[in-house]
Amino acid sequence: MRAGVLVFPGSNCDRDLAVAFRAAGFDVSMVWHKDSALPDNLDIVGIPGGFSYGDYLRCGAIAAKSPICRAVADHAGRGGYVLGICNGFQVLTETGLLPGALLRNAGLKYICRTEQLRVATTASAFTETYGAGDLIDIPIAHHDGNYFADDDTLARLHGEDRVAFTYADNPNGSVDDIAGILSQNRRVLGMMPHPERAADPVSGGTDGTALFRALAGALAPA
Repeated sequence: MRAGVLVFPGSNCDRDLAVAFRAAGFDVSMVWHKDSALPDNLDIVGIPGGFSYGDYLRCGAIAAKSPICRAVADHAGRGGYVLGICNGFQVLTETGLLPGALLRNAGLKYICRTEQLRVATTASAFTETYGAGDLIDIPIAHHDGNYFADDDTLARLHGEDRVAFTYADNPNGSVDDIAGILSQNRRVLGMMPHPERAADPVSGGTDGTALFRALAGALAPA
């Protein structure tokens, strides 16, 4: 199994994401934002959290125009898996790989703490080792994590069972408490909370481990 983790100027969770992938059994390549192609035979691309390009203009907007994101879009278009976390979720909405937008937190303040999430669906390679309705503790760290989408988009997300996670106690004002969503083919996940920060008991929690274990199970060679 092979994973690629993107690195932008301002990324600060790329190493954490690579460590979580490796702990689940993936070979990991770090991929620079100016590269125009992904390494061969990647199973999944991880877009990490941080402050790509300093969050100038709009969070994720400049990163979405980087050369490597064109290759990520092609990878997703071929049915490849993509995981975008925090700033990575913002990048995915800016590229159009996921619908909606991440707005400034409703309280207008940066939030950094562990939040309880509810697993909204187990029908994906990312969530299948959880139980539907499970409550899990996953850290958040964001200033622009307030998920918004129009009514038609929300109806489609709910109707197609594409809401992956919701907040048990909405910290940022996200519509319908949404913390993470899936693409139509269920192979792209964007989420604001950080499962890679909850994948090692040394860091205080392991509720994110199941996500990486689920991916390893789905992507392991038969």
